[in-house]
Amino acid sequence: MDDFICPQCKTGTRMEDFVKNYQVCPSCSYHSRLSWQERLKLTADEGSFIEFDQTLDSENPIGYPGYREKITELQRENGIREAVVTGRCTIQGYPAVLGIMDSHFMMASMGSVVGEKIARLFEYGTEQGLPVIIFTASGGARMQEGVISLMQMAKTSGAVARHNLAGELYITVMTDPTTGGVTASFASLGDIIIAEPGVLIGFAGKRVIQGTIGQALPEKFQTAEFVYEHGFVDMIARRDSMRNLLSQLIRLHGYGTEEQRKTVCQN
Repeated sequence: MDDFICPQCKTGTRMEDFVKNYQVCPSCSYHSRLSWQERLKLTADEGSFIEFDQTLDSENPIGYPGYREKITELQRENGIREAVVTGRCTIQGYPAVLGIMDSHFMMASMGSVVGEKIARLFEYGTEQGLPVIIFTASGGARMQEGVISLMQMAKTSGAVARHNLAGELYITVMTDPTTGGVTASFASLGDIIIAEPGVLIGFAGKRVIQGTIGQALPEKFQTAEFVYEHGFVDMIARRDSMRNLLSQLIRLHGYGTEEQRKTVCQN
């Protein structure tokens, strides 16, 4: 098995050791991008995940050349029908509804199906009185679907608002990269916003912003650490502590059985 060469510090690590370390570089803590299957395995209790809306499939609303063929190719390569997988699960025994965006599928861009699956996820959480957790990773709106992709920003934000008005918990976990229309909509609306170390978070790209304002930007601009220092995210959490952190946040907000809630009070 080939070694993993870290793209950040260029250090080589045995692939077996890299995987055991949650696909985090042991030298510089670079957090690599995960597939939805890998993320699910690290987050949900084994065998607890029930997937929603498995058959939703993208159309080609503006007749973009080659778009349907590209979707079919990515489905075959990644074992996923769209850029987000949603469902219900437990995390260390605590119930939640979960969304995982996968950057391997068209950079997890948000088209009509992604927006619809996210909106339905929040509607289910609202109806069932459950917390919503979404691992975001996106290049933004999927422009191959034209204005329909931009409409998903309003649709998902409305679903988040209804979930919030019902008094339910929403946790965003921003992974690399979280940008564009996803950042500008549901990704930034979490009651608690967590980021993995070093990830890219922003709306427009750094070069676009510099060209617009005519000024140089800080070296670490749009990194998780930069946006944390400026109050955009609530905390930065390593991948190896994420499952424990999420379960603690869920139970501290009153979810789970009475016996589970007593346990956290005692601890």
